[in-house]
Amino acid sequence: MKVDRKQHWETVYKTKTSNEVSWTQEKPATSLNFIRSINLDKNAEIIDVGGGDSKLVDFLLDEGYTNITVLDISKKALEKAQNRLGEKASKVTWIVSDITQFQPKTTYDLWHDRATFHFLTTAEELANYTEITNKYVAKYLFIGTFSTKGPKKCSGLEISQYDENKLSSVFNRFKKLNCKTEDHQTPFNTIQNFQFCSFEKE
Repeated sequence: MKVDRKQHWETVYKTKTSNEVSWTQEKPATSLNFIRSINLDKNAEIIDVGGGDSKLVDFLLDEGYTNITVLDISKKALEKAQNRLGEKASKVTWIVSDITQFQPKTTYDLWHDRATFHFLTTAEELANYTEITNKYVAKYLFIGTFSTKGPKKCSGLEISQYDENKLSSVFNRFKKLNCKTEDHQTPFNTIQNFQFCSFEKE
């Protein structure tokens, strides 16, 4: 039976706190370190795909970035982030959309995706995603997925595992900059192994 993906994630964010979902990070250090390394202008267009109520946006605002977009399939997830940010939320563009159906109105200097891409498990979904990134990523692409040593499911859903070579072949319109695997400790003290790769538009 095909899962209603939007309904699934709305239910997750309505019924669970940040300490009850595995992907929570108090500080997204790997993402921040990459963003700092590429020396983006503070007015660069940045999108956090599947950002939900991630705290990456908090850190980006604190570091002075002024054109931040957070996209998530769950309206409830974005509401949680907006409530947390308070008045600062007005400085961010919030988009409720399934990423495979997203129709950008601008190009992005940085496309950031930690733990959304691996939920796309069909050829059609992958084709839609890469078509969007090929067309609307102007400069940098940063992807974090479960590695081949990571979980095979997340939040009850099947995922696709990736290694460096597999990610590079999917995003073959981009030049690979760096890849690393990393253990993520969940709020309930389990370990998930992630594969991170950064790419630059050629």
